[in-house]
Amino acid sequence: MAETSATTVTGEPASRPRKSSWKYIGPGIVVAATGVGAGDLVATLIAGSKFGYTLMWAAVIGCVVKISLAEAAGRWHLATGRTLFDGWRSLGPWTTVYFAVYVVLWGFIYGATAMSSSALPIVALFPDGPGLKFWAIVTGLIGLAFVWFNRYAVFEKVMTVLIGIMFVVVVYVAARVVPDVGASFAGLLPVLPDGSLLYTLGLIGGVGGTITMAAYGYWVNAKGWSNSSWMKVMRLDNRVAYITTGVFVVAMLIVGAELLHASQVALTSGDRGLIDLGKVLEDRFGAGTAKLFLVGFFATSFSSLIGVWHGVSLMFADFVERFRAPAAGAAKAGEHEGADVAERRQRSLPFRAYLLWLTFPPMTLLWLDEPFGLVIAYGVLGAFFMPFLALTLLWLLNSSRTPGEWRNGWVSNGMLALSGLLFVVLCVQQVRDLPW
Repeated sequence: MAETSATTVTGEPASRPRKSSWKYIGPGIVVAATGVGAGDLVATLIAGSKFGYTLMWAAVIGCVVKISLAEAAGRWHLATGRTLFDGWRSLGPWTTVYFAVYVVLWGFIYGATAMSSSALPIVALFPDGPGLKFWAIVTGLIGLAFVWFNRYAVFEKVMTVLIGIMFVVVVYVAARVVPDVGASFAGLLPVLPDGSLLYTLGLIGGVGGTITMAAYGYWVNAKGWSNSSWMKVMRLDNRVAYITTGVFVVAMLIVGAELLHASQVALTSGDRGLIDLGKVLEDRFGAGTAKLFLVGFFATSFSSLIGVWHGVSLMFADFVERFRAPAAGAAKAGEHEGADVAERRQRSLPFRAYLLWLTFPPMTLLWLDEPFGLVIAYGVLGAFFMPFLALTLLWLLNSSRTPGEWRNGWVSNGMLALSGLLFVVLCVQQVRDLPW
């Protein structure tokens, strides 16, 4: 992209383009740490256990797809000075209705899932201590207090430490199982073994693909990147995020292929599959490696918890602000997005109300089975979110809402269209798999 000056949403010239530099990296680390959850790693392990290295190519394509999708979200925020929800709202009231229902229902069920996932490795590390429900509540309360009392800069530092732990542990375990380098390179050749289609689509679309991708632009603003002069920096940051995610996926595929494929070990689906893997690692490499892996499991789960507590609460605060915009909120809605606006949102009543919603009502689900109707509604709304994100970004970034210089080129349009198609197929499959 040429280093020409752009104009902000207010028509004022943006400052000169910043040189992309590693010292600026931050929001990408946050989105990578948040987007890779324990369930994602288990899905990747199961793909490796069933098909060995054969689907390595799908992991690489998935990484490229996510880079394109997150870049589009960040580009919208920087090029227009508007938030993603502000853009959605300009497409019509249907986006507001969908997001309102989705964010409330999703937060209720996700809160319980995130707390349970963070508690599982603690219970495994301290089997003689309190049970799962106790630790789930403790992790939820710690996440609430951490996000409530800290600002973005501290949040980013803690997320960097957590993803550092995740990275070291996952790569260490992959190295311990001694990967077959030749087979892993052979896996870069696109092949679809019998019965692998759904696993392939899941690898491309699943890991790191959640509502937190939409939160990326909000973290970009919270970092202080507020106009198109930060575009090069954002793009470097985004690539770091999804290359890091790609390393996690490849490492877990290696573990699945080497440790589980040959011995035909079956893992429990969902977060508990990592407990199964911990037992396999203990049998093969000893208690030290198993405990180290459980620490990495905790870092994976807890980083997703506090990432959602922070990022989706920012989105909800913006949603409420835009919903009120016609009168007193109009000035705020036209305010150029940046660190000051993000700081104000983090102190706002809607931000804190959604934090409480993520924490306390979901605790009831720790004692109750999820009601059938709630599971169905959650599944349908959640399956629709990623196609909703991809296709609305395609719409926004090809319209007059985006300054001409920063609209999509053919590569961006191709990648977003591919993402949209992929996520529509996954959406249909997820809906079909629900317990109707």
